[in-house]
Amino acid sequence: MPSYDAARVLTDDGWLGASRVIVEDGRIVRVLPLDTVTADRWLVPGFVDMQVNGIDDVDVAVADGGDWDRLDTLLLRQGVTSWCPTLVTMPIERYLRPLGRIAAAMARPAARRPSLVGAHLEGPFLGRSPGAHPIDLIVPIDLAWLAALPAHIAVVTLAAEQALAVDAIRLLTAAGRLVSIGHTQASLDEFDAAVAAGARLTTHLFNGMSGVHHRDPGVAAFALTNPDVSASLIADDVHVHPRVVRLAAQALGPERMVLVTDAVAWRAGSVGPIGMEFRDGAPRLRDGTLAGSAVTMDDAVRRCVAAGVSSEQALWAAGRNPARLLGLHDRGSIAPGRRADLVALSPGLQVEQVWVAGE
Repeated sequence: MPSYDAARVLTDDGWLGASRVIVEDGRIVRVLPLDTVTADRWLVPGFVDMQVNGIDDVDVAVADGGDWDRLDTLLLRQGVTSWCPTLVTMPIERYLRPLGRIAAAMARPAARRPSLVGAHLEGPFLGRSPGAHPIDLIVPIDLAWLAALPAHIAVVTLAAEQALAVDAIRLLTAAGRLVSIGHTQASLDEFDAAVAAGARLTTHLFNGMSGVHHRDPGVAAFALTNPDVSASLIADDVHVHPRVVRLAAQALGPERMVLVTDAVAWRAGSVGPIGMEFRDGAPRLRDGTLAGSAVTMDDAVRRCVAAGVSSEQALWAAGRNPARLLGLHDRGSIAPGRRADLVALSPGLQVEQVWVAGE
């Protein structure tokens, strides 16, 4: 049986000291304490990124053939072992072809690549905080269209102020999909109704939503204070100031904080139908509006820790918490019976080695 030793191992209960993780047939069978280890490395669950629009020069919306192999390589370098290719707002009839290419990519042999666990639709049913999404392509919710979505769509981001938001959330959650509230200026009643209907996430907290004000709280405040909903964060030091990342981590606690990269193909200059350029630390529209990020998941973890978030909370936000939200109960934790999706990190949180199902 293969085994991996580490000076520290992250479990759901926190850090263990020197330990050996024993793997058989791609699953963890035992975690044993050791007196000492020679390698000064940390072993953590593989990262799960549920919002990847593209990376470097590969845009998910047009990726085909070998593009997916390149995405696999780029994701593994940052410790990502499961992910959701994400499609932004576009004309509703144009989703079919990229979703077909995503389905074909998911059907490839599973060995030695990160798992595509389902597509994420960020749009077109957004609201009054469109961000970089083209306003003219944002449309009212179409329940029949949502009911006919192919099975490999795992996440849908929609706005809670849409007239049919509650009906859409009930429909999507009944089909086993994760619903996230995003690009929205919903009222408190609209937000709480969406959560009560089954929404379990807010998309990129503070960005694409009304914010926090002491007399007029917005969606960001509603998300931070509603214990039944998690919140994703883009921790690139551009989308959210490091002090606000720390504040969010304190409010969300260890269970409700999720890291996403919202990465885009910034070298290609486009994300779906949206043109952009890299400027002042992030991809942007010509008018300066943020249009995704260029951060990697391992860098997001390091930035969280530098901002004052504990290493365990940052790493749970990158692995365990998104896995739970996506219903991936076979991974996200280092425990007997779980899939051996593992990342070895240096004490400086640099990726040294990655295993997918023990390989």
